[in-house]
Amino acid sequence: MRLVIARCQVDYAGRLTAHLPMATRLLLIKADGSVSIHSDDRAYKPLNWMSPPCWLIEDGDIWTVQNKAGEKLVISIEERIDEVKHELGAEPGLQKDGVEAHLQELLAEHITTLGDGYSLVRREYPTAIGPVDILCRDASGAAVAIEIKRRGEIDGVEQLTRYLELLNRDPLLAPVQGVFAAQLIKPQARTLAEDRGIRCLTLDYDKLRGTDSDEFRLF
Repeated sequence: MRLVIARCQVDYAGRLTAHLPMATRLLLIKADGSVSIHSDDRAYKPLNWMSPPCWLIEDGDIWTVQNKAGEKLVISIEERIDEVKHELGAEPGLQKDGVEAHLQELLAEHITTLGDGYSLVRREYPTAIGPVDILCRDASGAAVAIEIKRRGEIDGVEQLTRYLELLNRDPLLAPVQGVFAAQLIKPQARTLAEDRGIRCLTLDYDKLRGTDSDEFRLF
């Protein structure tokens, strides 16, 4: 993990163009090759980023991050204020609590809860930034990625959005739809998900376990 605090401007060229004017920012370069640019006012969400597989070329104070699709992130550094490197070691991964893990297992076993004709591809489908809870296909054969939470909040929608961005770069999968599934989905999370074209699924844990309940709702 490499952390650089610098005054810089950033220009992105790819499917669209974007420009960040000169300002002091945090540049985060991870061992997986990803590069992201952060400000001090957006929590964990970067201003711009390039996900792996990509590579960084440093030519003095001009850094160019490019991926295999030809997209480029050009970082022009005016002043380096601080720089540190840390070896974080192997990541053991996020351990879901018992309810989330069981929900994933139950939904995979009863994948047609999503609709007639759905079929399971696999649980814990790997991506460069972590595994998607479930990958399946709908009746038409289109890929669907499902993120499962006990309590659905905005950070879960953001997590699924990042997964979808990576999965949709795979020509064997694209286009990939998203489903955000939880026992309870907060209104703000539902609004964000629906705005991004992600379907929301409210899970009834008891019904999935086979007990009597009429509260299962699919939106």
